[in-house]
Amino acid sequence: MLSHRVCLLAAFLLAGAAPIATAQGPARPNIVMVFIDDMGWGDLSCFGGQEADPPGPETENIDRLAEEGIRFTQFYVNSPICSPSRCALTTGQYPQRHNITSYLASRRENKRRGVADWLDPKAPTLARALQEAGYATGHFGKWHLGGQRDVGEAPLILRYGFGESLTNFEGLGPRVLPMCDPHNGKPPHPHALGSDNLGRGPIFWRDRAYVTEEFTKAAINFIRAAEHRGEPFYANVWPDDVHSPFFPPEALRGDGGKRKLYHGVLDAMDQQLGELFDYIRERPSLRDNTLILLCSDNGPEPGAGRAGPYRGVKGTLYEGGVRSPMIAWGPGVLAEGVRGAVNESSVFAAFDIAPSVLALAGVDSPMLEQFDGEPLPGVLRGESQESRSAPLFFRRPPDRNNFARFKDLPDLAVREGDWKLLCEYDGTAPELYDLGSDRGEGNNVASDYPEVTQRLTDAALEWNASMPTDRGPELE
Repeated sequence: MLSHRVCLLAAFLLAGAAPIATAQGPARPNIVMVFIDDMGWGDLSCFGGQEADPPGPETENIDRLAEEGIRFTQFYVNSPICSPSRCALTTGQYPQRHNITSYLASRRENKRRGVADWLDPKAPTLARALQEAGYATGHFGKWHLGGQRDVGEAPLILRYGFGESLTNFEGLGPRVLPMCDPHNGKPPHPHALGSDNLGRGPIFWRDRAYVTEEFTKAAINFIRAAEHRGEPFYANVWPDDVHSPFFPPEALRGDGGKRKLYHGVLDAMDQQLGELFDYIRERPSLRDNTLILLCSDNGPEPGAGRAGPYRGVKGTLYEGGVRSPMIAWGPGVLAEGVRGAVNESSVFAAFDIAPSVLALAGVDSPMLEQFDGEPLPGVLRGESQESRSAPLFFRRPPDRNNFARFKDLPDLAVREGDWKLLCEYDGTAPELYDLGSDRGEGNNVASDYPEVTQRLTDAALEWNASMPTDRGPELE
């Protein structure tokens, strides 16, 4: 692993990370990272959402980002469930290194599943690397890396390299807690999962249908202040509207069924995010120097969102659980002439974002040596179709062996080129798919390619054994 990281550092230096403005874009671009909770690959209308049955809403504000930027169809997150997925994006590392292998819950539930109570604040983070390089840094939205349920002593978000934060009931510090109308005629009531009893910051109550509006307002104020000070900025905007239970505005509830309510919160989220996108687009100083990245943290909840042509849902290692819609927008940051592009070739993942952003910003941080992700700035800018050089590995959450209609789910998975292999912890029950011809993982060809099956099985087992905790408790 050490030699791999040395190679990554060399790749970073070769990527042209120099703090000067060139034809490769602005020297210190602003970065906005929009990380959407539980949205399926096929939910956005620019990813085919309106072609579903029933069709989803028109997500016109996010679609406009795609029309003016790049859509990536082979982007992955590093886990099919929220906390480890967020850990990978934050740290540039496999979440198993931090014993964050499923969603963080109460102390008792975390202990039962062998999961940490919070992310170690000593972990490398993209925000800290940028903050040390002079960036203003802010987090607005769901955190879920510590400070949830009864875990009130978790580090504040500011400990991870953020100068400002506003979160929800799965983080500490200033937070917006939802007032939820259960759609049954009763008055609104708090839905905070105990966060209102934890202290550690002021609490603001808001109608659940408009919590993302509060996050976008806070992000806009943060951006305005950073620009006034003349500082480049990095902002996380992590909405959680599309995570159940769903509480869209009354006009978007449809027949009240689960999928209609989901479509309603997706529509409302798009509208509320649109205020942030318009604020950046309408100001030349921001439009020409800001990169917006948008994706989902994992696949859709069963019965709500859709994974498009892919098999699987949230919690599974099949493509529908870990493949995410990804969009990059930035007229002054993307390569010249890139507009409405679709990258169907580049295979990369959330933990590649950290080194890629640092390369774009010309930040040569010591943290680069600790990343599992690889710098791919040319891919984000639309001037390259390359993929990460190392395979992608996955491990299922310990509480997701049987989930939804899926029984005895595979424990491990690896993607290398067009090959995708899934197997048990001991290497048995291998499933091998050629994603180039079988993106829906419907034809297991393990017996047809025994050498490939054995090689990838060995690779998955070796990777898993290299992690500090190679598996969780056996839970159903």
